[in-house]
Amino acid sequence: MIISDVSIRRPVFATVMSLVLALIGLVSYQRLTVREYPNIDPPVVTVNTTYKGAGAAIVESQVTQVLEDSLSGIEGIDFITSINRQENSQISIRFKLTREPDSAAADVRDRVGRVRGRLPDETEEPVIQ
Repeated sequence: MIISDVSIRRPVFATVMSLVLALIGLVSYQRLTVREYPNIDPPVVTVNTTYKGAGAAIVESQVTQVLEDSLSGIEGIDFITSINRQENSQISIRFKLTREPDSAAADVRDRVGRVRGRLPDETEEPVIQ
């Protein structure tokens, strides 16, 4: 009953104490460490292709679309993103965590090799990382 009596007689003191407790809780929450979740890097494979003298629209239609159509059929893909710039195409493929990174990279190399003949002659060899 002492806490309720003090809170009724001094409401400002009770409000300040509540705010102090909330602030201590927020600071403590931010400083908590996560021990149960390991640092996991998802398997990501990037395909960079250079097409000298081409604009972004041409790179997208003649290089990126061809490569994306071929790469989209690979098993275990989480999502694909692409960036088209003048003379450069960058496709990033993020795989699910259950997929082995080495086999994913091998599948990407295989698919890029299959469509290499459909890319313009001026494009340099795609770099797979």
